[in-house]
Amino acid sequence: MSAVAPDATATPLQPPGRPATRWLILAVICLAQLTVILDNTVLNVAVPSLTGELGATTADVQWMLNAYSLVQSGLLLIAGNSADRYGRKKMLVTGLALFGLASLAATLAQAPGQLIAARAGMGIGGALLVTTTLAVVMQIFDDAERPKAIGIWSSVNSLGFAAGPLIGGTLLDHFWWGSLFLVNLPVAAIAIVAVLALVPESKSRGGERPDVLGALLSMVGMVGVVFAIISGPVDGWASGRVLVSAAVGVLGLAAFALWELHVPHPMLDMHFFRNRRFIGAVSGGILVAFGLGGSMFLLTQHLQLVLGYGPLEAGLRMAPLALTVVLINFTGLGARLMPRFGTPGMIVTGMTLLAAGLAAISLFGAHGYGGMLLGLIVMGIGVAIAMPTMANAIMSAIPPAKAGVGAGVNGTLMEFGQGLGVAVLGAVLNSRFAALLPLVAAGAGSVPAALARTHTAQERTAVHDAFAAGIGTSQLVGAAAVFLGGLVAAVLLRRAERTGDAAGGQDTGPRPAPAPAE
Repeated sequence: MSAVAPDATATPLQPPGRPATRWLILAVICLAQLTVILDNTVLNVAVPSLTGELGATTADVQWMLNAYSLVQSGLLLIAGNSADRYGRKKMLVTGLALFGLASLAATLAQAPGQLIAARAGMGIGGALLVTTTLAVVMQIFDDAERPKAIGIWSSVNSLGFAAGPLIGGTLLDHFWWGSLFLVNLPVAAIAIVAVLALVPESKSRGGERPDVLGALLSMVGMVGVVFAIISGPVDGWASGRVLVSAAVGVLGLAAFALWELHVPHPMLDMHFFRNRRFIGAVSGGILVAFGLGGSMFLLTQHLQLVLGYGPLEAGLRMAPLALTVVLINFTGLGARLMPRFGTPGMIVTGMTLLAAGLAAISLFGAHGYGGMLLGLIVMGIGVAIAMPTMANAIMSAIPPAKAGVGAGVNGTLMEFGQGLGVAVLGAVLNSRFAALLPLVAAGAGSVPAALARTHTAQERTAVHDAFAAGIGTSQLVGAAAVFLGGLVAAVLLRRAERTGDAAGGQDTGPRPAPAPAE
């Protein structure tokens, strides 16, 4: 009896013949992902060097810092859709190549405009890498191993955010500012060779026309919203620049949603939002990013402006959060707990711990690092449990053929949630700080400005106390939002399980399901 030949057009989730290399592939993917995340934070410590050596103005420096994240966030959905359509391996290699070339251009930049353009080019490569790395993880790991793999992938994000300032400070102590980008070149070259040799190709079947207008609307919407969030703390939330940008972003995203509901072959099937599992994971993902992004914003100011540490010292003292996340996810603890607690239980547990960590920092870390250290470790445990579970839930609610789009959605949620956390908790901080300032410093918009108006040690102490109280209040608001968000996400996911709301995007409306991967 002759064996039936397998379908040559189908790519199984774990390609045959390569079972021993999947963890090596994950290591390569994580290396590429780490480089992208590092470049979100590594440039912060180079601001004095850029101002002195390139003659950069304050506006130039802001664009150097923001061009990368602005372009990356605007292209995440487009990059994910391109990976699904043209091949995830192909787009991964393309992203690495673009990232490496743009890093070389940044290293050789002789003027602020050149560095801004190079950073924008790095953002294009970064968008391709963020989406394709997670999509490839979904392709090469089966259901049993995927939670641990996504946990490791997710922990790289935390490691990158914590390590960026440390690596940047170390390089600047020994080399010139261009070394921050020069180190990307060998990493990109090694990763390209490894991807070509190890990573299997996978993509959705062709035949669908590209959604060009949807891509344009998504880019306009995301860039508008993210630019407003970035500019708000600097220009003021009521400034014309911020309001116009926010209006353009909201209108762009609304037009994108309407267009995607009516176009025959949408870039993002809006019927996914009928799936309770998808909605629960999305709402939880936004609030985890909200708590993490907002807390990082508050903690850096707390350590430097209240406790008096320098930038490098502050970075070292925030490292326990990232190290806790890495330790838990690399040991696979979260993945082992998943069968016992289930997705809703993992999410509510993780977000409760994240909220408890924020509250502990507010209550016990106001005047010393000991209480803050406790809160950072508890936060790290919560992030390590909740964030990979969220990513796995989002990706599991989307058909495998749309893995790139799912990764784009996950990345977009992270960008939006982090920006929202900075905006909301920053507004709470400023409001509380202004209300508690002593009369002599009333009207000052920052700690340095308030201190400049003081005349006695008692007045300066009052300014510091007002700022510390503002940070504490903001952290408590963030803790409450994260805790309530965890409950909402867990309830939605529990209802989805009870009603049989399909994973994998089955309950996505009347349209035919996307074609399987080829």
